[in-house]
Amino acid sequence: MNIVPTLRKSRRTVTVASVAVLALVLSSCGSDDSGTGGGTEDKAKAAGITLVKPGKLTVCTHLPYKPFQYKDGTKVVGFDVDLLDLVAKDLGLEQDVVNIEWAQVTSGAAFQAKKCDMGMGAMTITPARQAAISITAPYMDATQVLLVKKDSPYKSLEDLKGKKVGVQADTTGKDFADKKAKEIGFSVLVFNDLALQENNVKSGRVDAAINDNGVLYDFVKENPDTAVVAEFNTGEQYGFAALKDGSGPKLVEKFNTLLTTAKTDGKYNEIYKKWFGVEPKK
Repeated sequence: MNIVPTLRKSRRTVTVASVAVLALVLSSCGSDDSGTGGGTEDKAKAAGITLVKPGKLTVCTHLPYKPFQYKDGTKVVGFDVDLLDLVAKDLGLEQDVVNIEWAQVTSGAAFQAKKCDMGMGAMTITPARQAAISITAPYMDATQVLLVKKDSPYKSLEDLKGKKVGVQADTTGKDFADKKAKEIGFSVLVFNDLALQENNVKSGRVDAAINDNGVLYDFVKENPDTAVVAEFNTGEQYGFAALKDGSGPKLVEKFNTLLTTAKTDGKYNEIYKKWFGVEPKK
């Protein structure tokens, strides 16, 4: 409502009215919960969640792991990032991604040291990890696959006897490769990150690589001189990580609720198609 003083009112009356209007405007701005002020902290506290950094959902990962999380310029983007944004936005927070050694996430050390609130990285749910950290409900199925050069003669693990196979450190792909290496007789070379592993297939330093289907199929799309030639039915499922106690289980519960909603209202399918080009299988 616009208040227009008449000429009969004194200067003092007009001044008092202006101060009252200004106070009302400032009060209205201060009560807005959509920013990063006290309102956002109230939402987290109301859910029983204590944050590592005020106003932020701090998420640890190990970059790059495209298309789940990787840098696009200075910003970290990806499928996992968008899914954890469901939690951040629900709590009125900004997501802040921290690049860290992967073993610190899966062991829980990153959470115990208060480096992050949650962890992401297309993380396979395993009994050992469940014993060390809180893990959300599964949000995606996965399996291991074999990457080679497109003109390579290798079509299966058996073809790689006496050859070199690249794996990524601290992954279920490495565990799978180590087991198969004993059975078949190939050697395993360990790389610290996905990009090194993939590029060493292209350079010929290794004859093949084993890792998750999502990342290696994505790599092949942009690198047509490579190919995925075999899939292994490892029956894996991905989950997000959090502290074993304290706020961890509450963040896990929050994500589980939001994931159920996103799968019902179509938001999950929308995010999935954005990063993988197709909707998830029913």
